[in-house]
Amino acid sequence: MSQSLATIIVHLVFATKNRRPFMSAELRCRTHSFMGGILRNMDCQPLSVGGVEDHVHVLFSLSKNLALKDAVNRLKSSSSGWIKDLGPELREFQWQGGYGAFSVSSSLLERARAYVNNQEEHHRKVTYRGELRSLLKLHGLEFDERYLWK
Repeated sequence: MSQSLATIIVHLVFATKNRRPFMSAELRCRTHSFMGGILRNMDCQPLSVGGVEDHVHVLFSLSKNLALKDAVNRLKSSSSGWIKDLGPELREFQWQGGYGAFSVSSSLLERARAYVNNQEEHHRKVTYRGELRSLLKLHGLEFDERYLWK
């Protein structure tokens, strides 16, 4: 094959530092849109961005020319810097250090998109901790509670 082709769909989840509820509805909308632009600039296709006051879910197709850790670092650092510049009340904004990244089958893309898009409703019933534990278990990832919430 003389051409490199790839479809790598990622469901990315990360929180604000200490899960501080920085993200008002208006800020979420603006931030999610900004994140889509960051992804496009990295040749990644944003598929859906959602979240609530203290965390974000990003569903995207990872560029074949980019390592996941590099995409996540650029997404978090660029969006964090942009948020801090929005006003003095956001100068202390930070994302948490870690993240969860989960592969999504093309056959389950619409289900994953609906999940990301319905975060506000979802979190009326489930906490962030419960949600993240469920995602980690669903994807067979072992974790240590001592380090998961830092």
